[in-house]
Formats: sequence, C-alpha cells, structure tokens
Amino acid sequence: SEVGMLQNLLYLDLYRNSFDGTIPTEIGMVSKLQNLDLFTNNIIGTIPTEIGMVSMLNDLKLYDNKITGTIPSEFGMVSTLRNLELYANNINGT
Repeated sequence: SEVGMLQNLLYLDLYRNSFDGTIPTEIGMVSKLQNLDLFTNNIIGTIPTEIGMVSMLNDLKLYDNKITGTIPSEFGMVSTLRNLELYANNINGT
C-alpha cells in the first residue's frame, strides 16, 4: 500500500466517506503520524498491530465502522496516545 510511503505525514483525515476494506498494515511505517481519523466509513477487519509502531500518534478515531477483533496490545507502546475512539464497531475482549 502506498500509505507506507508517506513517512512525513502528520494528519490523515478520511472520515465520513464510503471507504471500505481494511486498514493497511503499512500504516505502521508512517512513523510521524499524529492524528488518524477514519471514523464513519465501512472499514472491516481488525485493527493492525502495526499501529503500535506509530510512536507519535496522539489521536485515533476509528468509530462507526465494521471493525472486529480486539484492541491490539501494541497500543501500549504508543505513549503519546491521548484520544482513542473505537465505539460503534464489533470489537470484543477486555
């Protein structure tokens, strides 16, 4: 996926579209990313564990999609994360 080539990207706001498919694992290569807003789309699949490699991430909004699975434990490696919104999905676990 070409998103991994955007290594200087700080903000990716693609909310309220009709995007479908999964979040590409290459998102982990966008190491300077601070805000990722993909809410209110038709995203399916799980949250990629590679998000744990985005060490500058402050804000992650994935709510109102069709995401399944659990919250990856790799989120614990993102010490800068301040806002995490995952509601209105099919995420399970504790």
